[in-house]
Amino acid sequence: MIKTRITELLGIEHPIIQGGMMAVGLAELASAVSNAGGLGIITALTQPTPEDLRREIRRCREMTSKPFGVNLTLLPTINPVPYDEYVQVIIDEGVKIVETAGRSPEAFMPAFNGAGVKVLHKCTSVRHALKAEAIGCAAASVDGFECAGHPGEDDVPNMVLLPCAAAKLSIPMIASGGIGNGQGLAAALALGAEAVNMGTRFVATKEAPVHENVKQKMVESSELDTALIFRTLKNTARIYKNAIAREVLDIEGRPGDTDFSDLQPLVAGKRGRENVLEKGDTDDGVWTAGLVMGLINDIPSCAELIERMVNDAEAIIGQRLANMLVDDDAAQQRA
Repeated sequence: MIKTRITELLGIEHPIIQGGMMAVGLAELASAVSNAGGLGIITALTQPTPEDLRREIRRCREMTSKPFGVNLTLLPTINPVPYDEYVQVIIDEGVKIVETAGRSPEAFMPAFNGAGVKVLHKCTSVRHALKAEAIGCAAASVDGFECAGHPGEDDVPNMVLLPCAAAKLSIPMIASGGIGNGQGLAAALALGAEAVNMGTRFVATKEAPVHENVKQKMVESSELDTALIFRTLKNTARIYKNAIAREVLDIEGRPGDTDFSDLQPLVAGKRGRENVLEKGDTDDGVWTAGLVMGLINDIPSCAELIERMVNDAEAIIGQRLANMLVDDDAAQQRA
């Protein structure tokens, strides 16, 4: 069994976290991950109102008695989000773990800390991770360039980003982006992380509430099947490279400044949710996917995935790597 500061902090069996994902982070997936010994997370803004979030939290609690968290992504939106109300629902419902992303959660830290809520803030750079530590977050979830969704603008992959962050942080660090098997878990721990956060890999599981076509497409795809859009807007997003993605890239590649109004009908969240995730037309909408697709070869249950990852990581750490260690005397005798 792998024990770290994160497993102790969150009260979970295995150092594996299911990150928040719009339209995917529902009670079915979160409870399955938690029941398997990881940390499942409900995505707050998938719920249209704070009261809907309250019902989803209660629904999740009916499915698991183990710890689970809520993701709250803090972003500027066209229609103002009642963040204070979402925060109050999280606190009122007794949720003790919150994953924040986007803007700094500093404005909400007094409320969360006062209620004993542990905040895990997702960061795409060392400077943001240090800011998270400074404002009182319990852990920093460090997102490398490999990740799905928004990887930031620094383009630093986890092989470099994780040890850079680990060298400066005092709070525990969670590795996010490009992780989907036991090798990735073992590597993340070696690089200084104390847990891993997975999004794309958990979409390709039996319990994920998305159309089977999406899951199968991930199995069929490789690490070369993602696209980086919104680069011209300084708001880079990694998505699946489908017909819509190619159209967006074509528009962004034209001379002159990109006008978001030209992209909006193509990238609308509602279109991706309804056409792709619900109806299964993987070409008719934007959907996020990370480079980890190159490591996805099946559609297991969350329990099967987590057990396999932990067993493989333990074997790598306790056997394969340990067998590479040879003392000087033994090495000389062999020579």
